[in-house]
Amino acid sequence: MTGYGIASFDSGSTKYTVEIKSLNSKFLELSLRLPRAFSEKEFQLRNECNKQIERGKVNLSINVEQASSTVKAAGIDTALLRNYYNQLKAVSAELNEPANNLLQLALGLPEVVKYEEDIVSEEEWKVVEKTFQQALTAFQQFRADEGNVLEQDVKYRIGIILKNLELVEVEEPKRIPLIKERLNQFLKDAVDRESIDQNRFEQELIYYIDKLDITEEKIRLKSHCDYFIETLKNADANGKKLGFISQEIGREINTLGSKANDANIQKLVVGMKEELEKIKEQLLNVL
Repeated sequence: MTGYGIASFDSGSTKYTVEIKSLNSKFLELSLRLPRAFSEKEFQLRNECNKQIERGKVNLSINVEQASSTVKAAGIDTALLRNYYNQLKAVSAELNEPANNLLQLALGLPEVVKYEEDIVSEEEWKVVEKTFQQALTAFQQFRADEGNVLEQDVKYRIGIILKNLELVEVEEPKRIPLIKERLNQFLKDAVDRESIDQNRFEQELIYYIDKLDITEEKIRLKSHCDYFIETLKNADANGKKLGFISQEIGREINTLGSKANDANIQKLVVGMKEELEKIKEQLLNVL
C-alpha cells in the first residue's frame, strides 16, 4: 500500500529529517538509509517498522544537516605523514618524476588524518526517535486517508454489481418463454408437426431449462457481495481475504454469464466483470 510521511526537527545547530515512503508489495520489504552514526540503531528502527507497517516496499531515510559544514578532525598523524612523504619523494627521485603536490598526496593516504568518531548521544537519539515517530504517525495517517477513499470506491463498485444482479432478476423470467419459442420453431422447421411428441418435448424442455437455471448463482453472488462489504468494515487488515472473496464473486459472475443464454443478461454480466476488475486493482492497495 502506498504511503508517505515526513517530519523534521531543527535545534539551531542541527536539523534532523525523517522520511518514510512505501509502494505496493505483497510483503514488507524494508530499506533503511541512515547516517553512519545511527547504524547501531538500525535494529531498533526495523523492529518498530515491523510492528506498525504490515505490508509494502518501504524506504526509511534519516538525514542530518549540520549548520556548520566544517569537518572536525581529531588530528594529523605527523609521523605517518612524514614517512609517507619521504617514501613518495624517494620514489619520485628514483623514477626521475616531478615531486609536485607530494604533501597533498600524502595527506590523502590512509590513517594520516583521523576524524572524530561519530557517536550519537542519548539526548540526540531521543530527538531523532521522536521525529521518527512523528513521521511514522504521518505515514500511517496518509495510509488511513487513502484507505477511506479506496473503501468508498470498492463499495460503490460492489453496489453496481448488486444493481446489475437486480436487473438480471428482471430479465430472467423472460428467458424461458423465448427459449421455448425458439425450440418450438426449430422443431417445426426441422420436423413434421405431426411427428412431434409433445410429452417428450416437454420433458426435454424441462431438462434443458434446468441446466440453464441460474438461481443458485444469483444467491451465491449476492451472499459473496454481502460478505465482501461485511469484511470491508472489519478493523483488521483483510486485504488478502478481500482478494479471495473477489475471486469467488468472479466465479459466480462467470457461471452466471455462461448459463444465462440471453443477450440482455450477458450485457449485465459484462458490466459486472468490468466493475470486479476495477475492484481487484484497488485491492492491491489494501493491507
